[in-house]
This record gives sequence, C-alpha cells and structure tokens, in this order.
Amino acid sequence: MLAAGCALLQPPVPPSGPAVVRLAAADYPVFSDDLFLDNLVYGIGKSLEYLHRLPAERTFRFGDDRYMLHHLVRSLVVLREFAATRPGPAALNRFIAEHYRVYRSVGGPESGKVLFTGYYEPHLKGSLTPDRRYLYPVYALPADLMVIDLSPFGESFKTKRIVGRLAGKTVVPYPDRQAIEADREFSRNARPIAWVDDRIDLFFLQIQGSGRIYLTNGDVIRVHYHGTNGRPYHSIGRLLIDQGKIPASEMSMQRIKAYLTAHPAEVDAILNHNPSYVFFKTETSGPLGAIGVNLTPGRSVAVDRRVFPMAAPAYLKTRVPLIDGNGRIDRWMDFSAFALNQDTGGAIRGPGRVDIFWGDGPYAQIAAGHMQERGEFFLLVLDPDRP
Repeated sequence: MLAAGCALLQPPVPPSGPAVVRLAAADYPVFSDDLFLDNLVYGIGKSLEYLHRLPAERTFRFGDDRYMLHHLVRSLVVLREFAATRPGPAALNRFIAEHYRVYRSVGGPESGKVLFTGYYEPHLKGSLTPDRRYLYPVYALPADLMVIDLSPFGESFKTKRIVGRLAGKTVVPYPDRQAIEADREFSRNARPIAWVDDRIDLFFLQIQGSGRIYLTNGDVIRVHYHGTNGRPYHSIGRLLIDQGKIPASEMSMQRIKAYLTAHPAEVDAILNHNPSYVFFKTETSGPLGAIGVNLTPGRSVAVDRRVFPMAAPAYLKTRVPLIDGNGRIDRWMDFSAFALNQDTGGAIRGPGRVDIFWGDGPYAQIAAGHMQERGEFFLLVLDPDRP
C-alpha cells in the first residue's frame, strides 16, 4: 500500500542524526498487548513469506547495527513460537528481556514522539461501464508512464528514480492530478478498471492505496496500488487547516469529506492541491502491503523503509478511539501492541511517522479517519550475544 495512510498532515523532513537507537535493558518499555495474539502469529507468518523470497546475503539495518537475513528470520520465528503460547504480561516481559535487543525510534524532530495515523480498506460503489451515476474512472497504470532508475548514472544518483513519459526524444514529467482529470482522452493510455459514483471517495481510495469496488452486477473488485504519476504528495488536510476552514483539533478524513460535500464549488481546487495521482491494479486477495503480503488489521504498519527494516517485528504505544453503540468516538484509550513493518506510504516519512492498518468496516474507517496520536515506536531483534 505504497500510497497508504490517512495521513492528513504534511510529512515531516527526516532528521540528519540517528533515527533509531538501541536501548539498555533497564530502559526497555513495559511490554503488553491489547490485541489477540493469534493475529500476531498470522502477521509474523506473512513477514516470513516475504523474507523467504529474498537472497541470503540481504542485510537489515537497525540503527547503527546490521543483521543478516537469517537472523531476522530467526527473530520472527522465535517470537511467533512464543506468542503462540499466549503468555501473560510477566512472562512476556521476561522473554523479551532475556532474548531480544530493543531499539527505539527517536520520533519527530520537535516532539521526540512518533505521530501515529491509521488507514483502512474502503468500500466504493462502481460499474464496469460509465453512465450518469458512475462518472469517475479508477485507472490502471498508463501505458506511456515510465519509471527510470537513475542509479546507473553515478553514485550521486544511487536509489533515485524519476517518473515521466516521452515527448519526442525527451523525458518529461508525467501530468499532475488536474491535467489527468481534465484529459477526456486519458483512457487511451490508462484503462479504466471500473467507474465509481463519488469523486471524493475515489480521492480517498488513492490516499488509502487499496479498496473494494462493489459493482452493479453483484461482483466485487479488489484494487491495489500499482504506481503514481511521480508528483509529490501535498496534504489537503493541511491546506484546509492553513486556510482556516477546518480547525486542526477537528481534522479527520470524515471532517474533510463533510466540508467538501458542503462546498462543491471548492472541490476542484482542494483536490488538485495534491498533484499526486495513484493508479491501480486488481488483486484476488488483500489488501497487500509494500512487501507483497496480505496486511493484518491492527498489526501491519506502514513505515519509512529508509529508516525502519521492512518485515521486522515492532512494538508501539499510542492511543486509539473507543467507539460507542452509535458508532461515535466515546473516548481515547491507551493502546500497546506488537506490530510488523509491512507497508510504506507516500506521506510516511522519517522516524516520527507510523501508519497503522485497521482493516475494513465501521471501526476501521473511524480509527483511520481520526487518528493523529503521539506515542512511541520500537523495533525488536534477537540478541546475537545471548543463546
């Protein structure tokens, strides 16, 4: 879910110093888990599926330390076997202290905390053919879109790439959101997978990165991120805050949707503030994370892969909403859980940002739409100095 996350605020700039630090045993957090450990066992299995596809020489960076692939695999296997015993808090903390190294994210540059947001799998209504109701295309990856790896052009271009298309013999930037939506002939290059009935829902489908489209013929299509136009992500949530249209204290996906619905004349300008445009492919299962495995609700998180090792076990402490019988947020409660780095996101940058996948359904939508909570984020790996 590379475009994942209901990240409503602009991503922070990664710090220049160390992003992850190893803790002394005396500084370990008190570990507890507020979810069922069965789905942690399942989620670890998904991380292992990914790791088993990698070459044996692959290494993973935890702050200043590096570990071989086989060591990360063993770290996950041991944690999965222990979680399957459903340990109590005392046994859990003793087990971590005796067997694992723990690393802490330094968090954001100002607060020293991690900002946790959430994302989910939205449901949209659609059709395989356009009509007066179903007007908005969900595009597949365009045939003329080029992704160019610049690494072969020199050391200074290592890990860099550009997205564009050919204009004669020149590579030019790919059109932005406004140009794509204004081009009535765009389907010549990008096949519409389906047509949906709500432009705002389509925009948030692109933010979430995957979803289900319920068709008029009774079928369901699962769509998943396939690529972008290469343009930078700009937050419309931040735009609405800066313009004084939604107070920062009220910012949520639901609040944005309500504002856009109430002010249709402003929709074009607000949505086009984000020039990034996401293209999709269909999948038979999912939603899939950036490492190509099914995501686990409450366990899978999107992180900056430049900072955190993918597939690695993690632990988070933050707050989540508690919902009443009417589907409203009753209060916010402390939340701790083991997690797995299985996804990335366009707005998830630096050690101060983590996005939690909540699945689908009413709670997932509310949690994903409202979460802007500070907390702490840790990584775990077996201590190689202990048996």
